[in-house]
Amino acid sequence: MLLVSTNYAPEQAGIGPYATQLAEHLAAARHSEVHVLAGMPHYPAWRVDPAWAGRWRAVEERAGVLVHRRRHTVPLRQTAARRALYEATILAHGLLAPPRMARPDAVLAQMPSLAGGVLAARLARRHGVPFLPVVQDLMGAAAAQSGISGGGRAAGGAAAAERRVLRAATLVGIIHESFRARVEALGVPPERVRLVPNWAHVPVPSPDPAARRATRARLGWDTGRPVLLHSGNMGLKQGLDVLVETARVAPDLRVVLMGDGSRRDHLAALAAAVPNAELLPPAAESDFPAVLAAADILVVTQRAAVLDMSVPSKLTSYFTAGRPVIASVAPTGGTADEVRRSGGGLLVTPEDPVRLAAAARELAADPDRADTLGARGAAYARTHLSRAAGLRRITDALDEALALAAPVREALGPATRRGAPA
Repeated sequence: MLLVSTNYAPEQAGIGPYATQLAEHLAAARHSEVHVLAGMPHYPAWRVDPAWAGRWRAVEERAGVLVHRRRHTVPLRQTAARRALYEATILAHGLLAPPRMARPDAVLAQMPSLAGGVLAARLARRHGVPFLPVVQDLMGAAAAQSGISGGGRAAGGAAAAERRVLRAATLVGIIHESFRARVEALGVPPERVRLVPNWAHVPVPSPDPAARRATRARLGWDTGRPVLLHSGNMGLKQGLDVLVETARVAPDLRVVLMGDGSRRDHLAALAAAVPNAELLPPAAESDFPAVLAAADILVVTQRAAVLDMSVPSKLTSYFTAGRPVIASVAPTGGTADEVRRSGGGLLVTPEDPVRLAAAARELAADPDRADTLGARGAAYARTHLSRAAGLRRITDALDEALALAAPVREALGPATRRGAPA
């Protein structure tokens, strides 16, 4: 198998953990030789990991998976032009130096990386094998609403590229039903779309109250203020200014932003004069579940202008942590749907610090309700977001794609089976 995913371990946020766990599952459970074509580790900081700085190409084995890395530009500040250069360098280096491997049986891709999708589609066509992209987000829609300079101009080109990639697929996986209409509008027939939801990719934290108290004390969160925690990427899409403003209007709350991203310096400057707003670096992978569980409330935010189709990867981790969630997002879309379906949190108007603070105070004043919401989220993660179920949905789609392609390859004859273009 070949998986094309710009993001991969050791990245701990965003798409990277899903790509990593999928590849390792295929290698172990399916006894497959699995190769991954990936970029240099850089997310969510949008800076190349120092361990990989200056390297053009690398091959490493991680948990039985051969990872082929290719260098690309990494724009610290996001503009449409810089994002286009990022994608272009991923595409160019992938085309110039594809993985050195035997002909794969199938090619998978994690999108929204347009370059990754194009590379995967070309490699699948070159070898005459099934192609299965998994849509985690769509760049066309994201570019139009990103708020970055030139985003509107980039949207048309991104949508056209997505249309070509998805129409070339044997089957198309989507992580949430909110993507279905947009994918079908790009020209994918409804019968070729499969739902393959993401899963909770972090361990369940310790249920021991003493462990939670110890983590809070270590982090300095034992001051009596309720702790609101946002963990993850600090980009434009998240609209995290609202959390600094929430801290400003509610000095009785402690607002913590943990992570990295293109807006971290901007947020640090905003928070400098707000004593109850705190920025933390990303937690270590082993400490991450405990930090989430130590908070009183977990928060997910998005800008009001964002058409929320995707489900942030942080949401599955939030539910697993067993703490109540406040989602400051549009009332329609993937995030709001998941919060309602889980029963694990509250929805508030996006970019409204007063309402966000009121919801936090409401939960802080009623710990029984907060615990109930947290328990519902944890139960939802156990029953609907298990890793085994999520991986099974993708491997079922992969097996279906292989079965669909088998008669075609047999009809085309032995030349195609050896890897000639279909």
